[in-house]
Amino acid sequence: MKHPFRSALTAVAAAALSCTVLAQTAGSDKAVMMVVPAAPGGTTDLAARMLAEPLGKALGQTVVVDNRAGASGAIAAIAVKRAAPDGNTLLMQYSGYHVITPHVVKSAQWEAKDLIAVANVLSAPQVIVVREGLPVKTMADLIAYAKANPDKLTYASSGNGSLQHVTGEMLVQQAGITMTHIPYKGTGPALQDLLGGRVDMTFGTPPPFMPHIQAGKLKVLAVTSKTRLPSLPNVPTATEAGLPNLDASSWFGVFVPAKTPQAMVDKLAADIAKVVNTPAFQHKATELGASADYMNPLKFSDFASSELVRWGKVVKAAKIEAD
Repeated sequence: MKHPFRSALTAVAAAALSCTVLAQTAGSDKAVMMVVPAAPGGTTDLAARMLAEPLGKALGQTVVVDNRAGASGAIAAIAVKRAAPDGNTLLMQYSGYHVITPHVVKSAQWEAKDLIAVANVLSAPQVIVVREGLPVKTMADLIAYAKANPDKLTYASSGNGSLQHVTGEMLVQQAGITMTHIPYKGTGPALQDLLGGRVDMTFGTPPPFMPHIQAGKLKVLAVTSKTRLPSLPNVPTATEAGLPNLDASSWFGVFVPAKTPQAMVDKLAADIAKVVNTPAFQHKATELGASADYMNPLKFSDFASSELVRWGKVVKAAKIEAD
C-alpha cells in the first residue's frame, strides 16, 4: 500500500469517526445527566439549571440536573469519572471542589486528570453575608464583634475543605480573630440555617443570596474581589474594608469523563457557547451578581490547572484539612 493511499484512508476513517461522535450528541433519545456536586439552592445548582434547558434544545436532548452533594464534591466527581465517556454525563463543577478538594481530601478517589474541561459557564466573587439580627453593619464591626466574643461567631460553609471554609480561615488569619466553622452539604442548606438564625454568617457567590439581600433578610458586608459588583454598587470590596488579601472568586464550568472523544468535547463546548453568549443568559447572570464567562476547552483546561496550583498554595499556608 502506497503512503498517499494510506494517508487518504486514515483521513477518511478519522472523518467517519468524527461524524459518528457528533451524531451521538445530536438528537439522541437518551437524556443527558448534568451532575451537580451540591444540594439545590446554591450557585452551582443555579448555574446547572440556567444551562440545562437551553443546552438541551441545542443538543436535541433532554438535560436532567442530578444533585449529588457530599464529600466536598467527591461523590459527584466520582460518579462522572466512572460514567461512560459518551457525552451523556456532564459535571457542573464548582471551582472550590475542583481546586481545593484534591489538596485537602486525601481519599477523594478522583483527580483532575479524571475529567476533561469542556467550558466555563459562570464566574463570581464571594460575598460576606450575615444574618439580619447580628449587631454589625460593616466588616470593621464584624471584626470587633469577633474579637469581643472569641469563638462565639459561627460561619457556615458548603462543606469541610470548601472554598467558603478556606475563605473563612483566610479571614480568621488576616483579621486576627477566631470563629467557629459549621460545615453543610452545599450552599442551599447553609443558607436556610443562616436565614433561620442558626448560624451568624457565611461566604458564597451572590446568586442564592441576592433575593434575601434585596428583601433585607441578610446583610452583605463586602465582596471578595478587586472591584465592586454592579448589582451591589454600595457594598465595598474586601480591600476597601481593610482586607486586601481576601481575594476569593469562584467559577462554575462543565467537565466530562476522561477519554471522551475530542470531537464530542468540541461539539458540546460549541453548544454551551451558544447558550452562554445569548443576551438572556448574560442578563440573568448579571441579575444574580455573577458574569457569563465562557471559556473554550483549551483555555478552560489551562485556567483550571493554574487555579489548582494557586489554591494549593493557599490551602497549605492556611493549613486547611477536611475531616
